[in-house]
Amino acid sequence: MASISFEFFPPRTPEGAAKLRNVRAELAALDPEYFSVTFGAGGSTREGTWNTVIEMHGEGLPVAPHISCIGTTRASVQALLAGYRNQGIHRLVALRGDMPSGAAGGAGDFRYAGELVEFIRAETGDWFHVEVAAYPEYHPQSRSPDDDLQRFIAKVNAGADSAITQYFYNFDAYARFVDEVHARGCTVPIVAGVMPIVSFTQLARFSDACGAEIPRWIRRRLESFGDDRASIREFGLDVVTDLCEQLLAVGAPGLHIYTLNQADASVELCKRLASV
Repeated sequence: MASISFEFFPPRTPEGAAKLRNVRAELAALDPEYFSVTFGAGGSTREGTWNTVIEMHGEGLPVAPHISCIGTTRASVQALLAGYRNQGIHRLVALRGDMPSGAAGGAGDFRYAGELVEFIRAETGDWFHVEVAAYPEYHPQSRSPDDDLQRFIAKVNAGADSAITQYFYNFDAYARFVDEVHARGCTVPIVAGVMPIVSFTQLARFSDACGAEIPRWIRRRLESFGDDRASIREFGLDVVTDLCEQLLAVGAPGLHIYTLNQADASVELCKRLASV
C-alpha cells in the first residue's frame, strides 16, 4: 500500500499531552512514514509545536514540524531551522498559514509559502525534505483556479519535494488537480489528505473555515443521524474508506490522515484499507 502519515496539533494542556502520547503510541504501531505537527501563529502554540516535535523525535518517531509564514520573521525561521537541524530532524511542512482572528501586528516577513520554501533552501540546502500544501478544490482565497495552480507550481519550483492536499471528499477534485498539475510539467508526489468523520458539527465548522466541500449527499446523511455518534462514525468510515480505495487505485503516492489527536477512527480506517 502507499505510504501513510498522520497529523497532530500541539496539545495545550498536560492532559492533552498525556492523551497524545497514548494516541501516537497506538498509531506508531501502524508504521507511518512520519507524523506532522501543526504550527500556530501564537507564540505559545509555536512553543507547543517545538516541544511536541522534540519529545516525539526523542522517542524515535519520524516527525515533520510545520512552519508557516504568518507572523514569522526571517530570524525566527532561521532559529527554528537551526534548532531542528541540530536535533537531526530532516522533514518540514512549509505553509502560508492563516492569520488568527484578532491578531495584532503584521503578517511577518513572508507573504507566500513559496517565499518560505525558497528561504529554507537558501538557509539549509537539501537538508530538509520540504512538503507544501495543495488544494484540489482550490484555495478559498485564490483569484481563480488557474491562479491557484500557478501559485502551487511556483512554490514547488521554489524547492518543494512533495505536497499534501487539504482534506476533501470529492475524488474527482483530486484526480483533476493532479492531471492539471502534471499537464503543466509539475511531477512532485501529491499525497492525498483525508480526514475521518467522527462529528458532523466539527466537520462542518472546519470545512466552512478552510473551504473544503462536504458533498450534499454526505451532509444530508450526516444531518439525518442527529446525535447518534455511532452511526455518524460508521457512515463516516464507509465514506472515507471508499474514497481512500479510489485514491490508491489511481496511484496516489500516500495518504496523510488528519487525526485531530484521536486514534480510533484512523486505526480502523487503516485496518480496512489493509484488508482490501
